[in-house]
Amino acid sequence: MVSRAYSVAFQGVEARPVEVQCAVTPGLPAFSIVGLPDKAVSEARDRVRTALASLAIALPSKRITINLSPADLPKEGSHFDLPIALSLLAALEILPGDVIEGVVSLGELSLDGALIPVVGALPAAMAAAADDRSLLCPEGSGAEAAWVNACQVIAARTLGDVVRHYTGQVPLPPAEPGEVSAPPQGRDLRDVKGQERGKRALEIAAAGRHHLLLVGTPGSGKSMLAARLPSILPPLTAVEALETSMIHSIAGLLDEGGISRSRPFREPHHTASMAAIIGGGRQAKPGEVSLAHNGVLFMDEFPEFPRTVLETLRQPIETGEVTVARANAHVRYPCRFLLVAAANPCKCGYLPDPARACSRAPACGEDYMARISGPLIDRFDLRVDVPPVAFTDLDLPSSEEGSAEVAERVGTARDIQQRRFGKDAHSRCNADAEGEVLERIAAPDGDGRELLLKAADRFGLSARGYHRVLRVARTIADLDGSETVRKPHIAEALSFRVPSLVVA
Repeated sequence: MVSRAYSVAFQGVEARPVEVQCAVTPGLPAFSIVGLPDKAVSEARDRVRTALASLAIALPSKRITINLSPADLPKEGSHFDLPIALSLLAALEILPGDVIEGVVSLGELSLDGALIPVVGALPAAMAAAADDRSLLCPEGSGAEAAWVNACQVIAARTLGDVVRHYTGQVPLPPAEPGEVSAPPQGRDLRDVKGQERGKRALEIAAAGRHHLLLVGTPGSGKSMLAARLPSILPPLTAVEALETSMIHSIAGLLDEGGISRSRPFREPHHTASMAAIIGGGRQAKPGEVSLAHNGVLFMDEFPEFPRTVLETLRQPIETGEVTVARANAHVRYPCRFLLVAAANPCKCGYLPDPARACSRAPACGEDYMARISGPLIDRFDLRVDVPPVAFTDLDLPSSEEGSAEVAERVGTARDIQQRRFGKDAHSRCNADAEGEVLERIAAPDGDGRELLLKAADRFGLSARGYHRVLRVARTIADLDGSETVRKPHIAEALSFRVPSLVVA
């Protein structure tokens, strides 16, 4: 007789169903696990055996075989402990086999039978709902999994609680969703003195999810501006929150099962590796570009990142997803993020100031910015020079307009875009528009088209650059409350595209 339990194996944010089969047959006593398990799964037999012993359940002197089907799918992680234990308990007729077959389970077992929380409870709950099954998980993962209302989630503290629940002795109540995390108190744009053009660029970037490059001398306020971008971004929609939380669940970043409606803000150090930025490493975990999905990826000291790391950003920026290719698997993660990059104009940082620039100016600036390839720079919709702020300006009173006022305009512009694109899953912001959709929503008036064509010819805009100017102009028009993209909107969009300090 073969008993069956069910679990999942993770491939990116996808939870693929795994059938855990258990057979107890006559023969020399043995406990083997087959079906392409990794080291953590193979070690489950010792954890399961000891956890059952803590419940005074002795394994029979027979041959126990656990098969993880499909056998050609790699099985990684300690979350297979609980489904292996359930299939074994069903084979020993301690738990009803028909009930266990209607449950998807995951969880790590400690030697005393306690259930240890594992990553991936949220996508596992979605997979259970798709198969019309309930989910069994450790108590620490229940609040996270309960956000999926389409399936019942049972969260247990120990393996003994699981046995008592499924034998009807002490039923466990369904798990409750975790708290919605309150947005952190963001830094306010009112703190920034001067830099009006930089603030305007932040507003446009936030309204249309346009990639932004800030170039300026050290201490001019580039990082200060970028750190205030989250304060003007609208909260995540329900769909976006679920998408982002699934990635964070796989990465183990959800705090006590709470789902946040705040947009992610990731700021990796310039020494980060390619696997850290794009994804990969052990079990092909999501990288910073995916952890920033539906949020912001801020890369300070942009030219200091390794050239190979920077070049890997080119494809994810365009497609909104990244594929981590390995010899045994291809894992795909979504990564629709807003990239904000900050850079000094040269190695010494003072290229615009003849009194402070090094002796190699202006060649040092050309060499330094040449670390960023032309195709990558061409993908930035907005390029802003951030000049140093005079000491006298620091004594001026704070601006009357802070993040709240800017966030209101950004939210209104995002609402316009949401109504414009409707249920189109591919396009949510103006930055996503392309092809016929872009030509329809961003067609400029006669004067605007004439200005755009002249600028494209004079500055040698690429086809990508031409379309990105249209997208930015559409966002500026939305902020202006205009149905039509007019000449002033095109002019402002072009002003953020024309290179000055940046050598494109």
